[in-house]
Amino acid sequence: MRIWAVANQKGGVGKTTSVVTLGGLLAERGKRVLVVDLDPHGSLTSWFGYDPDTLPHSVFDLFQHQGKVPEGLPAQLITDTSSPGLALLPASTALATLERRMVGVEGMGLIISRALTQLWDDFDYVLLDNTPSLGVLMVNALAAAQHLIIPVQTEFLAIKGLERMLHTLQMIMRSQKNPLSYTIVPTMFDRRTQASIKSLNQLRKTYQDNLWKFAVPVDTKFRDASQAGIIPSQLDAQTHGVRAYRHLLDDVLARTGAMKERQHG
Repeated sequence: MRIWAVANQKGGVGKTTSVVTLGGLLAERGKRVLVVDLDPHGSLTSWFGYDPDTLPHSVFDLFQHQGKVPEGLPAQLITDTSSPGLALLPASTALATLERRMVGVEGMGLIISRALTQLWDDFDYVLLDNTPSLGVLMVNALAAAQHLIIPVQTEFLAIKGLERMLHTLQMIMRSQKNPLSYTIVPTMFDRRTQASIKSLNQLRKTYQDNLWKFAVPVDTKFRDASQAGIIPSQLDAQTHGVRAYRHLLDDVLARTGAMKERQHG
């Protein structure tokens, strides 16, 4: 199982779109994929037609057992999506109360890791969609992940948010003594605007080592796919946005595969 977290401490940068599109492309390649919604807003859950306000069971259930994960519980919480090979562990809005409820409970940062250990033989890839705030949910995601994807909208304020995200990442890696590789992904790029072009150039100048060399363009087909409740490649496999994510997927697979070989070499 490979586990990728998709995170940024700024909202609206394309995290959920990245999870759905990459997860869908992996499933189309015959991989068994699980996407996990760790955001109380439940955008990933809503994408596939579930209501995070009314779901009786969700990822929230994993956090109700004093830091332990009962055997078999993670599998019981998984639901189907409209895409063959792609399963969902949904969110509920109750996740917003976690910080208040979990004060003083031991081991709350490792719940997702423990849950995924139970699912290790069931899936080839797990993609974790994150809340845009630092807290127990993002700590769980970064503790579980083997690679981090950071979508960054190509505009000035989003680049400031990237600085905060990288600071958080360094802080968590120091506390866990666990280096986490990451890929910064420019999103919502509009070559018609100077703001987009300047932002992309700044990213390339400042974050060259960890920056994906291309950018995901603005593409209205992503919104159309979310309204239809399907993965973007089902709606249009050759739209500019899907083609960009296909290139990104190839690059991340190559990079994480090379890292794995170095670790075992």
